[in-house]
Amino acid sequence: MSKAYIIEVHNRTAGIVAGNERGFTFFSSDRAFDHLDGRDFRTAREAERAARAVLGGRQTSTH
Repeated sequence: MSKAYIIEVHNRTAGIVAGNERGFTFFSSDRAFDHLDGRDFRTAREAERAARAVLGGRQTSTH
């Protein structure tokens, strides 16, 4: 069973991360996060931190 999570930053949907054999792949849904699109992360939390850093490191949530 695959795992996928929505990444939100400041009430903006940055994208989703989908679990795979390498960890999680980020799929951007907002142009501000396009440079993360297709990038692999070890964990969903790591992807969340990268998305948060795009907009200055403010708090986010992973759903």
